[in-house]
Amino acid sequence: MKIFYNGELMEVTAESLDALLRELNLEGQAVATAVNGDFVPRSLRAEKLLIENDHVEVVAPMQGG
Repeated sequence: MKIFYNGELMEVTAESLDALLRELNLEGQAVATAVNGDFVPRSLRAEKLLIENDHVEVVAPMQGG
């Protein structure tokens, strides 16, 4: 299926947000996730099913000052 990942169109096999993070080798990393502009907490990622053309944003916290 095709989704937009951080603004880039890509083909994925994952059917859930949790599976997408595994597919992208991001599982276990400290990241924040959103689908179509809605924040998805870590506890709900396995339940969040993806559909064609979803917009998925994944961001990692940054340190600095």
